[in-house]
Amino acid sequence: MSRRGSVVAIQSLDSTRGMKHSHRLPACPDPLPPRFLSCLAEFADLFTLPTWPNVLMLLAGVILTPGRRTIAAALRILGRERDPQFCTFHRILNRAAWSSRAAASRLLLLLTASFLPAAAPVVIGLDDTIERRWGPKISARGIYRDPVRSSKGHFVKASGLRWLSAMLLVPVPWADRIMALPFLTVLAPSKRFYAAKLRTPKTLVDWARQAALQIHRWLPGRSIVLVVDSAFAAIEFLAAVGKHVCVVTRLRLDANLFAFPPPKRKGRGRPAIKGKRLRKLSAVLKDHKIRWQRCRISLWYGRTNRMVEITSGTALWYRAGVAPVPIRWLLVRDPKGELDPQAFLATDLDARPQDILAWFVRRWQVEVTFDGLSYCTPPYVIEKTGPADLDRTFAEILPDAPLPGISLRRPFAAPKGHSHILELPADAFGGSYAAPLYL
Repeated sequence: MSRRGSVVAIQSLDSTRGMKHSHRLPACPDPLPPRFLSCLAEFADLFTLPTWPNVLMLLAGVILTPGRRTIAAALRILGRERDPQFCTFHRILNRAAWSSRAAASRLLLLLTASFLPAAAPVVIGLDDTIERRWGPKISARGIYRDPVRSSKGHFVKASGLRWLSAMLLVPVPWADRIMALPFLTVLAPSKRFYAAKLRTPKTLVDWARQAALQIHRWLPGRSIVLVVDSAFAAIEFLAAVGKHVCVVTRLRLDANLFAFPPPKRKGRGRPAIKGKRLRKLSAVLKDHKIRWQRCRISLWYGRTNRMVEITSGTALWYRAGVAPVPIRWLLVRDPKGELDPQAFLATDLDARPQDILAWFVRRWQVEVTFDGLSYCTPPYVIEKTGPADLDRTFAEILPDAPLPGISLRRPFAAPKGHSHILELPADAFGGSYAAPLYL
């Protein structure tokens, strides 16, 4: 090479174009380690052959990204922020042909096979959360009550998207605790969204009913326990899904409870749908003749190994215009009188009172789980770049959304010998080119 050719080559390396190319990483067919790829192999046939490598690349960035998990942040942490084909990764969510519902189904089956025995009941928590979003292109945005800043005497509004998340509540062996593992996320827009459309508005209870029936179809033959809060304690919801899943939720102390109807007598006439009216649960609490059973639970309102007293019974929950729902009610009181009495219900009449209480206590681990995953589970898995597709269930690659009130913070130091606060082994990302960027 001549002297002039050497000078031209050096100038090319020092140019802006040369510096941009120097930041690119070589293409790698396996952005994730083998132990991760073996778990994700069941999802490969849901995507086309050109899309699947991009999904693995994006998933590697999503796992490693702290803070908001946007596509730009996922590419940035992998060192591919200058990749000229960056739009290909955006198209995974807005143009690529794949079924999020099918991905959610396989994720649920994979989780149940990994953490639950074949005969164990599948406990699922169902709760809604608000993703605070603004912008004229977000058509499903609504105004909702902010559960974090609001109180009984103070009402605060929040603008954003309302999501309904279904989470598998299972004990994780390596964490030594019960964790909420999200597998399905459904967008539940407000009534105002349907104002200019021909579709009938769907309430949050309607979306919960549809999600519960969908989960039942995904797990045929399995005993499913659906744990929800008082927002879903509606007779219509219990009547629709009570025959397929066991719903555990709160119950008002002044609920209208009735005895079961007597056997039908011979002769003409419509059979009775309910029996005599029973006492209110508030009156049962004051009855000194009621026999209470002491029970120790691991967690009760932030206190461990709490001793409580319980009593239970069966009844029909009835309201005019709606078919009565058979339930097993459960009263829980504090022997020391420090906490207010609570009432719960289960649509399975054969459920043990201790099991009902244990199932509902699992729901409280949802907030604790998302608070503990703040470093590796930020509020948004992947932020869509275009308008949200409202006609399909949106279950993203890692569908999760923290409940309101969860603080998002990054730990100052990861535990020794582990990659982050999830306590994964330090070599979990071994064998992938992304490992040095993270560990």
